[in-house]
Amino acid sequence: MTNILDQVIAEYSIRQLHARYADSVWRQDWETFGDCCTKDCEWKIGGITLNGRTEIVDYMRELFATKFRSLFITLRTPLLDVKKDTASGRTYMSAQNIMADGTAFTPFGVYFEHFVNEGDSWRFSWRLFQTLYAGPADLSGSFFKQLQFGPSPGMPPRDVETLNTTGLHTKR
Repeated sequence: MTNILDQVIAEYSIRQLHARYADSVWRQDWETFGDCCTKDCEWKIGGITLNGRTEIVDYMRELFATKFRSLFITLRTPLLDVKKDTASGRTYMSAQNIMADGTAFTPFGVYFEHFVNEGDSWRFSWRLFQTLYAGPADLSGSFFKQLQFGPSPGMPPRDVETLNTTGLHTKR
């Protein structure tokens, strides 16, 4: 069990991690983006699984080169279960995107995440993204049913599959 000070430090550090992540995506700074992940991070998003920092960064570069012009992410306060140098949690997010063709696209979703303190910084070690809504900002788009894992700190098993609900994510 962690004491309250350790929990506060972990939450602060994870919120800073989320801020670095959102900032790096907006600025398309893939070096800083990559530094948000452990070297062996696994990220499940849109029906694909990305393994390792290098594959994750390469995928994002490709995604922005082909599908997105800009992406503004807003992450909510994470619900965390903190152990000494690890944590798990769920974080709701929304984004405002401009696609490569100029159309607007607004998804809402939830990240299920595992974090690790690597000494110099907290990083993502595992992430599962579930799209809850995708479409125009007026919410006239599609809402998606997702797997449920119970109230926080309920987490999915690491081998859970991710769903391709929007068709945006493909891996070459």
